[in-house]
Amino acid sequence: MKSHPDKAVLEEIFPSIRKYQELASKHGIGDIFQDNGGKLLQLVLITGLTVIPGREGNDARDDDGNEYELKSVNTLLTRSFSTHHHMNPVIIGKYRQVKWCFAVYEGIELQAVYVMEAAQLEPYFQKWETKWRADGRKDINNPKIPWAFVKERGRLIFVATERPVPVVPADPEAKPKDVEQPEG
Repeated sequence: MKSHPDKAVLEEIFPSIRKYQELASKHGIGDIFQDNGGKLLQLVLITGLTVIPGREGNDARDDDGNEYELKSVNTLLTRSFSTHHHMNPVIIGKYRQVKWCFAVYEGIELQAVYVMEAAQLEPYFQKWETKWRADGRKDINNPKIPWAFVKERGRLIFVATERPVPVVPADPEAKPKDVEQPEG
């Protein structure tokens, strides 16, 4: 195998990537390249939230002790926020106990951050519980929360002051996927 000519570019910028990881580690993020680690760092630095360690439980906490579920979306790829791969009443119960922070990205560029109370998401929680029961108590695979719903009902706490660097999607013909609103 022969290295790509851009390997030299990567070697040149890698010291900055290491500094980014050092900063992330300081904030409890072990790998900026996994689980949205780089975006998570940006979000907690902007909001002042603190990462809650571990993969189970809530994602972050504010200075008053309120816990948050953090969600992000890349609007070049989709128009909805992912939730949980095994949605069931236990997870929904957890979701009802926390505040929600939604980060909207265009590619890697943060465009906006919204905060919502769990009660504002109740139409989704009820829809998911109903589906779970109707499907014979079968966990739901990653139901979505549309960005349009968050934008309409959430409280905007951050908006980018600069336009993002234009990004060409991997598939220029692809359109972001939309998700239906809950009934009611």
